[in-house]
Amino acid sequence: MLIYILKRLASAIPTLFVIVTLSFFLIRFAPGGPFDVEQQLDEVVLANLNRHFGLDQPLWMQYALYLGGLLRGDFGPSFILRDFTVSELIMSGLPVSITIGLLSLGLALMIGVVFGSIAAFKQNRSADYSVMVFATMGITVPTFVVGPILQIVFGLTLAWLPLGGWNDGAIRNLIMPVLVLALPQVAVVARLTRAAMIETLRANHIRTLRSQGLPTLTITRHALRGALLPVVSYLGPAAAALLTGSIVVENIFSLPGVGRYFVEGALNRDYTLVMGTVVLVAVFVLVFNLIVDVLYAVLDPRVRFEG
Repeated sequence: MLIYILKRLASAIPTLFVIVTLSFFLIRFAPGGPFDVEQQLDEVVLANLNRHFGLDQPLWMQYALYLGGLLRGDFGPSFILRDFTVSELIMSGLPVSITIGLLSLGLALMIGVVFGSIAAFKQNRSADYSVMVFATMGITVPTFVVGPILQIVFGLTLAWLPLGGWNDGAIRNLIMPVLVLALPQVAVVARLTRAAMIETLRANHIRTLRSQGLPTLTITRHALRGALLPVVSYLGPAAAALLTGSIVVENIFSLPGVGRYFVEGALNRDYTLVMGTVVLVAVFVLVFNLIVDVLYAVLDPRVRFEG
């Protein structure tokens, strides 16, 4: 397995290189620049800024310099927030994004697996239909609609929870963002678990357990091992969805996470800030996909890694 992990890590390097290359040139070819403002800057000032940030260099030279800095772990300075480097901004916002992301993922897995299992055991009954209706709503209703609704109900009308803010990660400030971020993933996990559980419950070994009169809890425990394989396979895309989805949620609830910097960087054409967040998301996706592959083999011993 160690050889397999090392090979996957080696294959992730060219993938990351392609992502960085495409993102770098797409951002540069987009209309406008980081110093395009309503009140045009003096030509001398603009020339000095371009020289300071290396934007007066040929594009291939800018690309080579950025790759060199990236290899040293240097994302470069922010063009707009000039008192900070991109690394400092990312490190300040990363704990917030990781906190709400992990809490949302854990909540989605816990509730989604339970709901999906209930729907599978109660197939074609009211409980099954209720779970499917909930799952459909969770997938179709976007987070930028659910978030403001929760703010109106629980923040303004009932005044149970704060409308937003971080407050050092207080639980009251986390409840609504985590719920909004987890809802679509709960729906997807519930549907995946239901479909896989129905198929697993029809397997011969589960029928044998039922014929022996074993309790439902024991049967469920055996069935979940096989039913969780599609859910584990979805963890990689789910982690990516939570990271990208947090961009919207962090702005709705005024959370100082990485998503806020991505939006600010995109609006202000802050090349290095956008590139830093893109690289961060790409690394997380690649790492989570590797973790998923390893977990898949742990759950299913029939899976073998080729050396």
